[in-house]
Formats: sequence, structure tokens, C-alpha cells
Amino acid sequence: MKEPKRITLELIKSHGLTREEYKRIKEILGREPNFTELGIFSVMWSEHCSYKSSKLVLKLFPITGESILIKAGEENAGVIDIGDGLAVVMKVESHNHPSAIEPEQGAATGIGGIVRDIFTMGARPVALLDSLRFGPLNNGRNHYLFSKVVEGIARYGNCLGIPTVAGEIYFDNTYEGNPVVNVMCVGIAYKEELIKGRASGIGNSILYVGSDTGRDGLGGASFASRELTEESERDRPAVQIGDPFKEKLLLEACLELLKTKVVIGMQDMGAAGLTSSISEMASRGDCGVQIDISLVPKREKGMIPYEVMLSESQERMVLIVKKGKEEIAKNVFKKWDLHAVNIGKVTNDGVFRVLDKGKIVAQIPVKALVDDAPVYIREKKKPRYLSQIKNFSVSQIFEPSNYNDILKRLLNSPTISSKQWVYRQYDHMVRTDTILLPGADSSLIRIKGTKKAIALTIDGNGGYAYLNPYEGGKIAVAEAARNVVCVGAKPLAITNCLNFGNPTKPEVSWQFKKCVEGMAEACRILRTPVTGGNVSFYNENPKGAIDPTPVVGMLGLLDDINHYCTPNFKKKGDIVILLGKLGREQELGGSEYIKLIHNLKIGESPRIDLKEEKAVQRTCIEIIEAGLINSAHDCSEGGLAVALAECCILSPECKIGALINFSPLIHHLLTMRADALLFNEAQSRIIISFPPDNFAKIKDFTEKNNVSFFQLGTVGGKGLVIERDEKKLIDISVDELEDYYYRSFSRSV
Repeated sequence: MKEPKRITLELIKSHGLTREEYKRIKEILGREPNFTELGIFSVMWSEHCSYKSSKLVLKLFPITGESILIKAGEENAGVIDIGDGLAVVMKVESHNHPSAIEPEQGAATGIGGIVRDIFTMGARPVALLDSLRFGPLNNGRNHYLFSKVVEGIARYGNCLGIPTVAGEIYFDNTYEGNPVVNVMCVGIAYKEELIKGRASGIGNSILYVGSDTGRDGLGGASFASRELTEESERDRPAVQIGDPFKEKLLLEACLELLKTKVVIGMQDMGAAGLTSSISEMASRGDCGVQIDISLVPKREKGMIPYEVMLSESQERMVLIVKKGKEEIAKNVFKKWDLHAVNIGKVTNDGVFRVLDKGKIVAQIPVKALVDDAPVYIREKKKPRYLSQIKNFSVSQIFEPSNYNDILKRLLNSPTISSKQWVYRQYDHMVRTDTILLPGADSSLIRIKGTKKAIALTIDGNGGYAYLNPYEGGKIAVAEAARNVVCVGAKPLAITNCLNFGNPTKPEVSWQFKKCVEGMAEACRILRTPVTGGNVSFYNENPKGAIDPTPVVGMLGLLDDINHYCTPNFKKKGDIVILLGKLGREQELGGSEYIKLIHNLKIGESPRIDLKEEKAVQRTCIEIIEAGLINSAHDCSEGGLAVALAECCILSPECKIGALINFSPLIHHLLTMRADALLFNEAQSRIIISFPPDNFAKIKDFTEKNNVSFFQLGTVGGKGLVIERDEKKLIDISVDELEDYYYRSFSRSV
């Protein structure tokens, strides 16, 4: 790359900057910026780094709580106290744009980046989770994106030796050519060993550690801050190339070095590379920094300052090390066969100064880059489509005559069916702490040396948020909490990734705010504060924006590892009960049944009463702690019928049928159609099973918490039988249920 002789309007626009922003840059500097400075401002003021369209809205989230050790936005990841001197560090981020262009590397480097965000705080990564969205698999391009993303996640995570323990995958036309690839990492640290990403101590050294710098990933932050177009294939250089083996060395070297107590601060070189990592550390520490890029290890010849500062080459970190202790750090990294190069120092003038062989090539006030980036209040307008799709009645759709066929088709659908084909490619047992394998409502990871375990899940439903962003936001949080409750854990906190279209479009900005409002309300009522996360805008392609897709990563704590629960039925004769309500016909809106069987995206999303949700969750935890039940399973996509089928087959060691009879509930169901009863996706519902002798005790818990419950039937037999008015609506053998649920997905890929 050659440095242009002058800054033109075309050059400014190509860097994603407006005329007004460029004018502000000149005012800050008191002069015209040079090419390197223009690049530095462009990435730091990009949507990806500055959150200029979302920062004010994100303030709606509750970020404090009794377990929160570091508030959202203060550091690289959220930190939650779990007692015994231990803390959980967690975060979820997107790698949507890179995965749309180069899916294997896009997904792999997404894993690499989120892992560095965790160990940069002194925590050992113990689990990975992923939330993925693609267009229908019958399209060749979608199939390619899906298979390569899975391959990238598996390759990088497996090589690092970090188990991928949970996730979710949805398929919908809205993600055609614009996949959503959100990855989450969770780590464990001793509280006293946590390290922060800030620079301090005038004269302390700035160490560059890890891989060499190349031109890969150049301008990645800017690339992720604009819409995908038919020309986006040209942006392949903005997709980084990852080396998981190098990352493993970097992880171990950094954690070993932290024990020497010579490190003041540490930061991952993620989006915007050297530029963001060093400027953000300086801003947090209220100081200045000076580096000389001629000292930066490079793997390509002729790199100009602009390229060195904006490169997003992977497996690189910045450390602030106590003056005079540099050799200690260098010796640790030498042991692990990694670079540790002193490239600069901490200063007291508040300036981000970049030199090249002693010559100044960029000089910018730190706060101007990080804290004083422009913030916008975007125009908001309720989308027109909502008035067109809102009115829905079951009379608009035909009533099926064969419900066996409907249930099989739902179990066969890629969104609902088992993702065993996917997670068998992930090493989910490495480190030997995984108690519940992928496929349960939530994963469960033991905490060595204690009786505790952490429950982890990642959840979101873009279809609900499309129909009603406010309710969809609430549901995303509530369902994630319900998932960890079903294994017996108490929800503690969330991290989130908010995937939306172009925020400068009023309809998208409206969707975003409403969704955040709903999530914030759910977090307040369920007492699960937000620890941080990521906003991914510009998820659009020439066909339009994706559905608003809020993704929630939830942390739960199980105090006694001996008191956990699983979703599958276990014992013949056990009573099957539904905690919560049976739902309404209107709650077919947004359901998988309406989408798959009737090819409609219409109606209202399910409504959720958060106080009722909290009561259902409290009841479930209490009866699990009391040792009264044998199974608990959340009702979600596919409704009651799919959830019951899953209860019969989710454990390969214990497959057993159930006889469900709705006739005793007839006074609740006089007017409800059978398809609405079986497949509505009403919220705040958990299916439990337990010995008959425990019925009275469980009823006491439901009455104490004012929770509705319905006795559905009993466990037993060789199939799932659902009756109503002495008529069998569904009668399918366990073997056939298993075949549709477990084998259909592998056949389609």
C-alpha cells in the first residue's frame, strides 16, 4: 500500500467518516490529519469500536448487582463473584461480517478473539458457546456458510483445548447470505489475580507479545461497520487468519506471567489492533502512551505506519510491565517461543504518540479517540410491516388432520432437531469438567475444588423480536434464565450480543431501542444484570436487514453439584406436570409451527408476564433443591408437543414414552384448537416429572409461589401418546421420535 499524498473527500468516505466527523477531527488536531491519523480515527470512531449509535440506548441496561465485580464497559469482559474467592469472567461477541465472506476463518478468529478477551483478565477459559443463524440449508451458499462456520469453530476451539459445551442454531430466510455468528467464552479466576486492561505508571514499558503483524484483517473494524454488498467479496483482506496453536502458547504464557506480579495491565489486540488496544488502555488509565512501530515484529515487508496500526492480525497482546522488570516478562515468553518486544512506554501527557524510527507519524489526544468519539441519537420510526402482520387468528390457517405428521415435521426441521451432527465435531469433554453434555437445556461445568458448578446457556429468537421487539427482548432474557433454572441453577447475570441492521435507518433504530427496553426490564425483574457484550449493526445484504436478533448468554450458579436436574423422563409411573399456563391460540404467532407448516411469519410474538416467569423459575429451583423431581425441561420452539417428545428421547441411556391426556383439563380447553394447544409457544412453562408420592409437596410449592400447574399424564410405554376427548391426537413410538429428532439433521447436511 502506498500512502496518498493528500486527504480527499473520497478517501474520507471510504474510511466510513462523514464530513462533519472529519471537520471535528481537524478541530481536535488543530490541523489536517495525515493518512495514518485518518485511519486511526476511522477505526476508533467506527460503529464497531465506538458504539456511537448504541451507547445511549445501552445505558438502559441494569449493570449493578450483589455478584457484579466489574461493571459492563469498564473492562474487556464481565466479572461475576461466585464465592470461595472465585470469579467468572464472560463475554459474547459477533463475527458476522467476516463469516459471511470467509466463513471458516471468520468463525475461527471469532473464537480466538473472544478467548483472548477472557484470559487477558487473568481468567483461564473453561467453556465456549456459540449462537448461529443461517438461511435455509437447501440453498448451496447457505449450506457452505454453515458447514464452514462449524468447521472453523471446531478447529480453533478443539486445538485450544477449551470445550464447546452449548449453543443454538436457527435457520430462516432472513439470514440468507448474512449469517449471524456469535461466540461466547467463559473463564474462571481467583478474584485477587484479576488483571485490568489499563495503562499506568509513568515510564512503565509497553510490550508487544505474540504473533507477527501482517496485512490480514486490515480495516476489519470499519468493514464490520457497514452493510454487506455484492462487492463485499473484495473485503477478504479484512478477514483475519488465525493460528490456534499460537493462541494456546499465548494463553499459557500470559497466565504464567501474571503470577510474577510484574504486569500492570493487559489487553487483546482485537478490532483495530494496536490502535484500539493501546489507546483504550491509556484512556482507562488517564495517561498517555508512546510507541515506535519500527520495533513491531512484522511478517511482511514494506508495511507503512497505517497498515501496522490498523492490522488485525491474530494472536497478539499488549502488556504494560513494571519498569525494570521487562526481562522477567521476556523470559516467560521466550520459554513459550513467543515474541515479547518493548515497543514503547507510558507517558503523562494524555497523548497517543506513534513514532516510526523516531519520527512522529501520528499524534492524537487519547480521550479524543476513545471517550470523545461522536455519539448519535438516531431517528426512530415504527416499521410499517408491524401493522400488516399484527392481526392474526387461527381461522386464517387450516386445521391439520394428521398431528403425527405435524410433530414429525417439526422434529425433522433443522431449527428444532438435534444438532448432534454439529456438536460431535466439538470437543465438549476436554478438561473433564463438563457434567451436562450439549443438548440439555443448559450446560453444567464443575468448579474444581468446590461443590459448585456453573450453568451456561446462550439463547435468542429473532422471529419473536421481528414480530414484537419489546416482547422479543424480554423473552430472550427469560428463556435463557429458564434454561439454567431447569438444571437447578440460580441465574446470576447475562452477557449479550445484539444483531441488527443499519442503525441509520429509523425502523432499525426503533427495533433496537425497543428490544433493549424489553431486555432491560427482564434483567431488572429477574435480577440478572448485564455484564457487557457486543452490538453488531449493519447486518444487511442487498435483500434487506436481518430480523432483529438479540442473543443472551446466561450464567447460573449451582451451589451443590449433587442437586442438578436433567430434561429427560426417567421412571415409569412418574407424574408429568406443566408448570405455567397452557397458552392461548394467539400464541401460535411467531411459532415454528406457523412458519414451517403454514409458511407464515405473522401475528404477535408470545407475550410474557415477567412476575409469573420469576415465580415459575423460583418454584422449579425449589423443588429441584428439595430433591422432589426426576426431570425438568423448558417449553420453547415447537411448543408443548415438541417439548414432551424431547423429554422422551433426550437421553440415549433412558428412552421412555409418556401417556398425556388433556381430557381432565377440558374446562380450560373448550375453545382451543388442537394445533394451538399442541404447538403454541406460550412462555414461562416447564415440564417436570416426579414420583406420585411427591405430588402433595410439589403442589404446596406451586401454591406458595402462586404458580399455575396442570397434570398432563404419566411416564411410561414405548411411545408418546397424546389424547383429547378419548381421541389420540398423537401416537408415535419412541424409536420413531428419536429417528426424526436425531437423524434428520445429519441427513440434510
